[in-house]
Amino acid sequence: MLRAAGVGSGDEVVVPAFGNVEVAEAVTLTGALPVFADIDPATYCLDPEAVDAVVTSRTAAVVVVHRFGRRADIGRLHALGQRHGLLVLEQGESEAPYDEIAQRRQRAAYLDAKLKGVRTPDGGDGHTYQQYVVRVPGNGRPDRDAFARAVRAKGVECRVPVKTPVHRLPEFRRCVSLPQTELAADETLALPVDAGLTKREMHRIVTACNALGGLLQPAF
Repeated sequence: MLRAAGVGSGDEVVVPAFGNVEVAEAVTLTGALPVFADIDPATYCLDPEAVDAVVTSRTAAVVVVHRFGRRADIGRLHALGQRHGLLVLEQGESEAPYDEIAQRRQRAAYLDAKLKGVRTPDGGDGHTYQQYVVRVPGNGRPDRDAFARAVRAKGVECRVPVKTPVHRLPEFRRCVSLPQTELAADETLALPVDAGLTKREMHRIVTACNALGGLLQPAF
């Protein structure tokens, strides 16, 4: 789509650093330069104000990636694109059947109500909970990685959704200030929220997390 729009050598394309490297790689394949902008801490998608701050005369496009079942503020991003004459492309997530989404939302609501000691996700409008991503701040004990190891030891599968932001990777290393991206990469942890989880499994998730939550500093 970038090539079809005439994006190429000498152009810049604004992309998120929080997420998969494929987006930045796609930009480089056109000959353009990926420029990283920070994310909104609630949606984990590009922050329109951060995008606006990095737009230059060479900016040709913005690639917006919807993340974890939350959509970016696409209205503001399209308005920004119109204001600057930029192409705004969206990369969505795979769609799930309505029944599956409804069951994920039920499980997410249960976790929202029961979890203590972690920051639960901001549900927002239309969250489909492709992933249920909590925050485990590093200002207490344990930090996210220690928390994840302890939860796994109790039989709960969890994963770090973004281990290394793209701007930290050797091939895309940039000296840029992306404080929300850095914080999210260090604090986020995806807990199970699959439609097939049983009540017992949900209870195990809550018990495992809450047993550790008391070790965190009460900054919530």
